[in-house]
Amino acid sequence: MKITKKSIYNLLFLIIIGLLLYPPTKTYFIRLISFSPSIIKSEKRDVLNDYNWSLKGLNTIDVDFNNLKNKVVFINFWATWCPPCVAEIPSIQELYNDYKDEVVFIFVSNEKWEVINAFYKKHNYDLPTYNLGNSLPKIFQVNSIPTSFVINKKGEVVINKSGAADWNSSKFRSLLNELIK
Repeated sequence: MKITKKSIYNLLFLIIIGLLLYPPTKTYFIRLISFSPSIIKSEKRDVLNDYNWSLKGLNTIDVDFNNLKNKVVFINFWATWCPPCVAEIPSIQELYNDYKDEVVFIFVSNEKWEVINAFYKKHNYDLPTYNLGNSLPKIFQVNSIPTSFVINKKGEVVINKSGAADWNSSKFRSLLNELIK
């Protein structure tokens, strides 16, 4: 049997497709193509007017959003079974390690704590995680995960990002430093 160029290309194509379907490779690839999120221009920002909602803490205390007025808040909707979510979590964990005393981090999942806890232990994560306590304000009702929001001290949504992002970039850290001032 003679090996042709076409046969080699077909084999390479199948190998690449196979690697992209293999979960660890898929997560790595998503990480490679994730960029820092875009900042919403001031005149186009939604404002959080409804602080009357709460979240049930899974590995932390429950949160009442009325207590988060005038604070910088990072909210991430995610799940352990979602490859883009898994891809961005390492960058979020690094960010959380450095900013947890200055920014309120909230990770919302509809999964049971046992599933999330096993995932956290496997990867050595310690992000404050919640289930919904009551209905969310309309601006946080999302159709896809991961979706992340960053809210400034005035209640403006500065970032609304669907899909994986590199949250530990120098650009995003600069934004957080500005928002914290």
